[in-house]
Amino acid sequence: MLKRYIRYSIETGRLPSLLGREFFRAKVTSYTVVTFQDRIIVVHDMEKCLDRLDEFSRQLIARHILQEHDQMATGRLLHCNERTVRTYIPIVLDLFTEILLSVGLLQPIETKERRNSCQEGENDQILLSDCKDGRYKV
Repeated sequence: MLKRYIRYSIETGRLPSLLGREFFRAKVTSYTVVTFQDRIIVVHDMEKCLDRLDEFSRQLIARHILQEHDQMATGRLLHCNERTVRTYIPIVLDLFTEILLSVGLLQPIETKERRNSCQEGENDQILLSDCKDGRYKV
């Protein structure tokens, strides 16, 4: 989503707001992107979601994800060490994903229980005796 966001921002003739630009819509929507106007809406909606993050998190996303700096360079740009960047990137991305899920820009992955799994026992324990034909009982 973040890569698409920066591409659409540039295609609409503006830099992402994380890099210093603003947009004009006030509502976040769920949609399929087709037209130029749809791309503007995507950009705006993503910016509204990014605005929910704190300043350090936004800068971390801007430098490491959008501008594609490595962790060491990101740390130098943000005046912190590489370990801080390495620690916070997954946390910030998880938080941003939760924001996108909460506003409906991402849909949760539906998990279905597998009845015929060969990796797990039927009663949440991995036992050889759970095999259906009982050939492998201990």
